[in-house]
Amino acid sequence: MRKLRGIAFGIAEAIDQEMGKNRDIVVLGEDVTYWGAVFGFTMGLHKKYGRDRVIDTPITEQTFMGMAVGAAAAGLHPVVSLMFVDFLGAGFDQMYNHMAKNHYMSGGQFAMPVTVLTAIGGGYGDAGQHSQVLYGLFSHTPGFKIVIPSTAFDAKGFTVAALRDPNPVIIFGHKLLTGLPFLPFEGDEEEVPEEPYALEFGKAAVRREGSDLTIISAGLMVHRSLKAAERLEHDGISVEVIDVRTLVPLDSQTLVESARKTGRVLIVDEDYQSFGMTGELAFRIQAEAFAALKEPIRRVAVPDVPIPFSEPLENAVIPSVERIYQEAKASVGKENKVARSA
Repeated sequence: MRKLRGIAFGIAEAIDQEMGKNRDIVVLGEDVTYWGAVFGFTMGLHKKYGRDRVIDTPITEQTFMGMAVGAAAAGLHPVVSLMFVDFLGAGFDQMYNHMAKNHYMSGGQFAMPVTVLTAIGGGYGDAGQHSQVLYGLFSHTPGFKIVIPSTAFDAKGFTVAALRDPNPVIIFGHKLLTGLPFLPFEGDEEEVPEEPYALEFGKAAVRREGSDLTIISAGLMVHRSLKAAERLEHDGISVEVIDVRTLVPLDSQTLVESARKTGRVLIVDEDYQSFGMTGELAFRIQAEAFAALKEPIRRVAVPDVPIPFSEPLENAVIPSVERIYQEAKASVGKENKVARSA
């Protein structure tokens, strides 16, 4: 065990360890060599494995996503790094219509072992075309597994699992959790095993136990939800915080069990509110735990507007600790105060 600062270090270490054991793993994408994919997901790999296995590509997403599809069909396991999730749109056809579907449409003749790494999120003034999360778009399409690590431990374990999986897996790493020195860091250093380990997809994590309210979130919002929960504890409100970890497959059971226990649910998401994670999770929870809910499920998400460049406006749209705290406090409301004073 030793400490890792952020998710970029966990992802890079996982790829390194799996590349050492599996020569079919190759890395390609924008600036994956000397720059380590800018956000650190491939740091150190070029020096160790050379240009035959770590390959810089032109800035043409449709090309290197297509290369990944062909390489996977030929028996390799490509790791594709795209700097910003916002530009996955340039490779949509290759991803939506080929990477996600070729295994099914070939009657199982072609596996698609592709691991896509991409950086998500705002919080440091990168504006509307470099600050989105967009995992809802890919969760909507059958064929992908969707991972949103919030810790270095999860980042390493899920990356190892992705590199051993015959299906396409997209790992969405939040920039403010990478741990790189040129970015703000809202995560925590943590102990991570040195040896490789794989985590099971579809298992949510209860990051904090509580009895009055359940907060469900992913990625950076897990850390902000935990900070809000600490504040709420001083108000006499006990909050359970759940990290979904993977949207596909989704651990609905853990979410439903927590909702039944607390009777109140707040879903926090940095993706856009409409037609996204908050609506899907809310439906699944109420379908199984409706009778146990003491009030309608609440949500805090990004309103349906582009992410602003202006710092005050960006702070206004991306869920903050204060917004989460206020919405959670409103959810529990007077009933909790009366109960605790009785």
